[in-house]
Amino acid sequence: MTRSCSLLLFLALSASLAAADYPAPNESDFILKDFKFTSGETLPELRLHYRSLGKPIKDAQGKTQNAVLITHGTTGSGAQFIRPEFAGELFGPGQPLDATKFFIVLPDGIGHGKSSKPSDDLHAKFPRYGYRDMVEAQYRLLTEGLGVNHTRLVMGTSMGGMHTWMWGELHPDFMDALMPLASLPTQISGRNRGWRRLIIDAIRNDPAWDGGDYKTQPPSLRTAAEMLWFMSSNPVLRQKEAPSLTKTDAVLDHFVDDYVKAADANDVLYAVEASRDYDPGPGLEKIRAPLLAINSADDLINPPELGVLEREIKRVPNGRALVLPLSEKTRGHGSHTVAALWKDQLVELLQRSAPL
Repeated sequence: MTRSCSLLLFLALSASLAAADYPAPNESDFILKDFKFTSGETLPELRLHYRSLGKPIKDAQGKTQNAVLITHGTTGSGAQFIRPEFAGELFGPGQPLDATKFFIVLPDGIGHGKSSKPSDDLHAKFPRYGYRDMVEAQYRLLTEGLGVNHTRLVMGTSMGGMHTWMWGELHPDFMDALMPLASLPTQISGRNRGWRRLIIDAIRNDPAWDGGDYKTQPPSLRTAAEMLWFMSSNPVLRQKEAPSLTKTDAVLDHFVDDYVKAADANDVLYAVEASRDYDPGPGLEKIRAPLLAINSADDLINPPELGVLEREIKRVPNGRALVLPLSEKTRGHGSHTVAALWKDQLVELLQRSAPL
């Protein structure tokens, strides 16, 4: 082997090791008995699955010092953060959320991942959950399940970003800092509501959906997957990966085929519908902790042309907003998980919000 090849191999191995240089997450379930949803429905046992890294530390007064809650996007799970571009940039030794110093909690939201969801057995009889239910379950996981009475940071991506705004309003003294990514502090409306309605209507109006009691996945699940593909990236990247008609069809078919193998129509329907109760706008002044909201200019779901973030952040007492410009490194809505784009801003937020 030549010296140059040896060097390239060494660098590749070093990069691989560095990306995984953090503790393996522990996985467990927390059961909430007789969980009452805002719809009035009750579930005898609500299972909330979660991953955690590190150990909680409390001060002499028993206050948790190092907990970090990170919440995921629609149809995702906490597992999406255990990847090189996120955990590999944040959780390793000396990194912003060093897992040897922080207690990191990555829950699967209600209806997602390994938490209780419609596809388990209730199908369309599963309680109609909303974002308030999801945040309440996260709060009870931390406080009742893990004994966490304060967090150093609450952050989230996409739906998790919207949850972060709600955390700041519903539990304003529970955290030192907030970092919503790829979200807007306003009711779901316009194009954002439109693409969700397309998915909702496609599934509910599909005869094969059969009121949620289908035996095989209805064709409308493919429509949902196609819409998610369409909204999740930026036009430049899509054109690069699909520069011709035949290539576009092949790329889209590959994405949809993979998505349908692992997804369930009821789970997708419920997850998309859950945003109906999201509206942090009226309560933004209640947020007390330093907050840094980060979006990207190429995000089709939260387009900067609307000016919503720039307008509403002025109402947050300790709020600051940043819109990442389009670049070769941004990934549209998916920029939220590419931590290299914004981890320096996370470091600044942690410094700005450090407890006395």
